[in-house]
Amino acid sequence: MAENYAIEMLGITKRFPGIIANDNITLRLRHGEIHALLGENGAGKSTLMSVLFGLYQAEEGTIRKDGKEVKINNPNDANDLGIGMVHQHFKLVQCFTVLDNIILGVETTNHGFLEKKKAREKVMALSEKYGLMVDPDAKIEDITVGMQQRTEILKMLYRDNEILIFDEPTAVLTPQEITELMQIMRNLAAEGKSILFISHKLNEIMEVADRCSVLRRGKYIGTVDIADTTKEELSRMMVGRDVQLVVEKKDAEPGNVVLEVENMTVASRVHRNNAVKNVSFKVREGEIVCIAGIDGNGQTELVYGLSGLEPLVSGKILLEGQDISRAPIRTRSKDMGHIPEDRHKHGLVLDYSLEYNLVLQRYFEPEFVSGAGFLKKKNIRKYAEKLIDEYDVRSGQGPITIARSMSGGNQQKAIIGRELDRKPKCLIAVQPTRGLDVGAIENIHAQLIKQRDAGCAILLVSLELEEVMDVSDRILVMYEGEIVGELDPKKTTPEELGLYMSGAKREEVHA
Repeated sequence: MAENYAIEMLGITKRFPGIIANDNITLRLRHGEIHALLGENGAGKSTLMSVLFGLYQAEEGTIRKDGKEVKINNPNDANDLGIGMVHQHFKLVQCFTVLDNIILGVETTNHGFLEKKKAREKVMALSEKYGLMVDPDAKIEDITVGMQQRTEILKMLYRDNEILIFDEPTAVLTPQEITELMQIMRNLAAEGKSILFISHKLNEIMEVADRCSVLRRGKYIGTVDIADTTKEELSRMMVGRDVQLVVEKKDAEPGNVVLEVENMTVASRVHRNNAVKNVSFKVREGEIVCIAGIDGNGQTELVYGLSGLEPLVSGKILLEGQDISRAPIRTRSKDMGHIPEDRHKHGLVLDYSLEYNLVLQRYFEPEFVSGAGFLKKKNIRKYAEKLIDEYDVRSGQGPITIARSMSGGNQQKAIIGRELDRKPKCLIAVQPTRGLDVGAIENIHAQLIKQRDAGCAILLVSLELEEVMDVSDRILVMYEGEIVGELDPKKTTPEELGLYMSGAKREEVHA
């Protein structure tokens, strides 16, 4: 007798211009299992899940639920079939309460009036049952990212979804929140829910999944039982070669101070308080200083202040002894590289070609422009081809690919190539490996360490604990706009770091 699967995706093919995102992929999800979906950037994981959730339509292939073929034209069809999805970027209304977000679209009304009492009872019962303690009356804009994620999970449970898709669910969580999420997923599976879990993080897959299916470049590579595999084996399936999972680096040999920040205060765009409050630190040549913290504690505004995207309320920024606190952005970017947090907003001009994006900060140099002001297109093409090759930027049409059509991971590689190739004296790298796979992360960490060893002063801003611990030479923890601790990655633990990040611990020196 054939096994009755909760979901079967059979021979799914999805094409976009110049690329087959899913090439004849088959995926089977059993009842009550946690099934991980692993693959490089642009391997087609999110596309496949978007097909299952009705956001995309596949050109070929069929989907079955409990053995019966189903047609999913949009997310409402998916919901009707009991399929729910927590997206990588949450779909929540910021000014609504937790409760309003959960019932949005499936409200019970009586003569046109909202009936929230029953809804509240159901939400509280669900939150109790699965250990998802949330405050139903808190506004989304006031709660932590971890709580927002719980709201998304409750949204699925409130709709009685049986098949739950988690797309990169741990990208923005602290270690404590990740541990809690893993437990919640186990509870859900124990209740008979079937979970699809997209992730790049091998540790998490090993810890929580029952089986794992691997995609590479749009093709299905295979499915393995987690009990019978290793991280090394999974990364080999995913990238097609052996991957260094540990960052190899010699001890830093810091030289002169390159970047010095004195009593810097930056206003918040969102509320009346200042987002960065009287922060001071130094970064020397040949070292990587990491700003760690939970998202939303002033890191973004700190970087905006340093790079010139936001004016300072007070304080000073010195680059190699020169005061650049009020300097224009082009002056700063001569010696300062910036890998921005939001690659779409500040990293690329999405409707330009890849080659033009790669010379955004250099097009006015004699190598790329004639005395009469005309661009030297041959030189730009040659330079772009060199960077594409060096940083393994994959795209449908090479240098002439429009940036918007590339996968997020490849957009990121293009920005990193462009910034590092300028050999800046100081590099501000914000979330440089966000959303990248192990192969690309290995490459970028190696590039950062190579820059450090060549004498660059690097300020790394990261929410990834492993990255903070492995790559940095010193860690500064930011909480509510202040630096609350300075830690040595060799002497601290992820748990201690988590306590500083959540504000449970602080050093009096910095307080």
